[in-house]
Amino acid sequence: MILERAFQYRDNPPFTLASGKTSPYYFNCKPVTFDPEGMNLIGQILFTMLEGSGVTAAGGLTLGADPLANALAVISYQRGRPVKAFTVRKESKEHGTKSRIEGAVKPGEKVAILDDVITTGGSTIAAIEGARAGGLVVDRVIALIDREEGGRENILKLADRVDAVFNRTDIMALYGKD
Repeated sequence: MILERAFQYRDNPPFTLASGKTSPYYFNCKPVTFDPEGMNLIGQILFTMLEGSGVTAAGGLTLGADPLANALAVISYQRGRPVKAFTVRKESKEHGTKSRIEGAVKPGEKVAILDDVITTGGSTIAAIEGARAGGLVVDRVIALIDREEGGRENILKLADRVDAVFNRTDIMALYGKD
């Protein structure tokens, strides 16, 4: 599904990434992460990856982490070991509670930070910082795709563990451009 719906490759012109860099390959995981089959598969994979971890909630920066966290929450509930979903806003709300974190999480909870794609790690780091500012204890990070462009190493400066379901090497091998 990722290769068919979320991945594009072209040499010329290259894609411009959020970081401003250019690349011959691009990942837009939303067509997979918002798809019912994709959500089901992702939820099962994440549930398996978190088994035995003691993590009680998972989430990350909105929008990339939202469907991942929701998929995990549904599958975990169906399997009798609920893991709550939460989202971290880029900035605190200007009204109401002015919360940066949305979801039924409480300070002190052990959480996993999720992201759809890691490139430089910037959005994942922002999610870690937001979760910690809200009193959450970050146990690990899980990404759907690691582009292998230094993001994992940047995140490891703040987190003890970073896992990815797939990395660029895996996808390029499937694509035939390894």
